[in-house]
Formats: sequence, C-alpha cells, structure tokens
Amino acid sequence: MLSLLRLLCFYALGLGYEKLVRGQDDNPDTGARFLCRAIAADTCLVPVVPEPNAAAQEEVLRNTVMQLRETVLQQKETIVNQLGTINELTTKLSLCESASEEGKYDSGGSWSKNKNNQNTMGDLPRDPNDTIDNLGKTMQSLKDRLENLEQHQRRANMSGALFPSELRDLLQRRLGDLEKQLLSKVNNLEEEKSLLFNETTAHRQKTESTLNSLLTRINELEKGGSGFKSPEQFKLVLPLRTNYLYGRMAKSLPEMYSFTLCMWLRSSAGPGIGTPFSYGVPGQANEIVLMEWGNNPIELLINDKVAQLPLSVRDGRWHHICITWTTRDGLWEAYQDGQKLGAGDNLAPWHRIKPGGAIILGQEQDMVGGRFDATQAFVGELSQVNIWDKVLKPAEILTMANCSSYTSGNVVSWLDSDVEVFGGGAAKFPLEICQDRLPETES
Repeated sequence: MLSLLRLLCFYALGLGYEKLVRGQDDNPDTGARFLCRAIAADTCLVPVVPEPNAAAQEEVLRNTVMQLRETVLQQKETIVNQLGTINELTTKLSLCESASEEGKYDSGGSWSKNKNNQNTMGDLPRDPNDTIDNLGKTMQSLKDRLENLEQHQRRANMSGALFPSELRDLLQRRLGDLEKQLLSKVNNLEEEKSLLFNETTAHRQKTESTLNSLLTRINELEKGGSGFKSPEQFKLVLPLRTNYLYGRMAKSLPEMYSFTLCMWLRSSAGPGIGTPFSYGVPGQANEIVLMEWGNNPIELLINDKVAQLPLSVRDGRWHHICITWTTRDGLWEAYQDGQKLGAGDNLAPWHRIKPGGAIILGQEQDMVGGRFDATQAFVGELSQVNIWDKVLKPAEILTMANCSSYTSGNVVSWLDSDVEVFGGGAAKFPLEICQDRLPETES
C-alpha cells in the first residue's frame, strides 16, 4: 500500500512538471511562482500553481504608469528651473560683458571682442537627453567664464593695490599738515581774541568813565546852582596856615598800579607851600602825598616812601604840575608847566595803590581823613585836580599845560559837586581863563 502511494505521488509530480514546462513555453511570463522546501520521503509533493488575477495585474500596471508620469513631471520641472537659471546667468554675463566694453575671454584666458554681440549660448536642442547634456556643458561653460571674470578682477585689484595705499599715505600726510596749520591758526585767533577782549574791556571802561563824567557835568549844568561857567571852572582858596581849612574830594581811588596826578596851583607861602594833596587809607595815612615842608624841596610819598622832585612853584604865579608813577620798578616823572624836570625809579616798586581812602586838599593826614598838622597845611589856590589810573604821555600833559585842551581824570575829576570845603575862610571862586594862568602873561 505504501508503495502504491509513492507511485501516485511521483506520477503527479511528473504531470505537474510537464504542464509547467509546456506552460512556460506557451507563455514565458505567466507570473507563476514555486515554493521549494524539504519534505519527508513518504510525503507526496503537489505543485501549487496560482490562478492568474487580472485585477491585480491591472493595479500594478496603473501604479507603474503613475510613477513614470510623476518622474516625467519632476524631470520637466527640473529642466524648466535649469533653463530659468541659465537665462538669468546669461543676462548677468551679458551685463558684465557690456560693462567690460563688450569683450569676453576666449578659451585660452585672453580677452577678446565679440564683434557680432551674439548669444554664445546657442539654441537648446529639443531632444530631452540632448537637452540635459547641453545643459551640463552650458553650466560648465558659465562656471568657467565666471571664474575667468573673477580672476581678472582679482588681478586688477592686485595690480592697483599699491597706488591706493600710496595715495592714502599722501592724503594722511596732507591732512596732518592741514591739521597743524589749522591748530596754529586757532591759537593765533585765540591770542588775537584775548588781546581784543583786553582792548575792548579797557575801551569800555574808558567810555564808561567818560560817560559818567559827562553825565555828572550835565547834571551840574541842569542844576545851574554853582554860579560857575562850567563845573570845572572854579578854584579852591585856602588863605591861612591852619589845621582846619581844607577841601575834601567826594570820590575815592580804586586799586591802581600806576597813576597820573595833575593840578593847577599858586602859592607864595614860605617856608614851603605845605601839602596841596594827600591820600590816606586805613593802615597807611601817607599812601600818596605831595608836599613841601620847611626848606625841603617838594616831595612825593608813595606808601610812605619818599622821592624829592626838582620843582619850584613858590613865586606867586600859576603853575601846572603833573606827577606820574608806575609800580614797575617804581618809576616816576615830574612835570612843571608841560616840561619834564625830573624822573627816577625805586619809589615803592611793585606796590599797589590801595582803594577806599580819603583825598584831602590842603592838609597832610596823620590818620585817614583827619589829625592834621598846621605846619604842613597848604596856603594858596588849587584848581583842576585830576587823577588818571595810567601814565599820561608827555604830549597829553603839554596840551593841558599850554591851554590847548582840558582833559578830566578818568578816576577823579575836578567838579564843583565833588569838592567839599571845610573851615571858615576856605572858599570856592571862579577860575581865571587858562590863558591868564600862563606864566608868560603874568605881570
């Protein structure tokens, strides 16, 4: 029985194999699949032949067609993008070539002209395979041309790199020189500005002093109560040698490092005319003193330091007296009737005239504004006592002495309202005209 079963199995295998061979010859691709495995000796093998499935085959074919269509569309889109990129690069290259006088590089790297100015790209072939090959060649050509342009630009930059550096150094040197010149000019302008400011300040002070003097004179003229032709046309008369007749100036002196003191005086007293002018400050009653005491010559005291002046005025005539002094080396000068009769130095050098003191006419102060000594009192007439805070020029002094002009002091000026008289017998009287005061006209 077992032998019979084995025969039947081999017979079945033989039939299946024959059918399989015959079917393979008739239809080489039937889609049949075989599965081989190890079996036992007593097992009967029967081949499994799948039945053909038309729906499955159709589905497979449909999927394959869809994949091919998507592949074609992707390749088409890629080709279109590559064409757009190539056109853009072509446009840029055309612009570069136009900017370089319509030239181009040849295959050897040398620069040559494209006389026809034609598109070197050529027409793209219509066959897709040829299109892809030509696109690759065109892209490589574009890369080569771009590299040539970049190399040319680098060579141009390298060949011209030295000149901008030299030009930059030259410009820096020129800028440095211009900066030094500008700084020098600014320094000069600052110095000029400082000098101009000082001159402007001095001019302003002089103008203000002149305006104040004019304003005072106008006020006096408007009052009209002095009885003199003008506020300065009066004289102070001190007829006796006492310690209670004197005049006092309403104004004081500011701090000064130089001054000029001028006045008209007439005296015939002796011995010595006394003290026509004194200025005392707290702590120093003899800050400025002009006096002739006893048989001594006229003396000028600055901070109680003494210089003898070669002046002679005890003749009963009018004389114009001017004294100048400066703190620098204590230089002084003495003028009588417009002529310089003496000069010297080392009179209270580097001293400053202190402000805020009292000006007394006719007495020497032993304390500020008082304690007078009758033996030092002035006897005579005084007029036009003026003080400046600078050293006047000889020509300016001469014009006042010869009656060519009259100039009021910029610190203290001779005004009726500024001179107060003390003591019975001291008084103000109208002043003779200037020509009558000149020594030549005196009898």
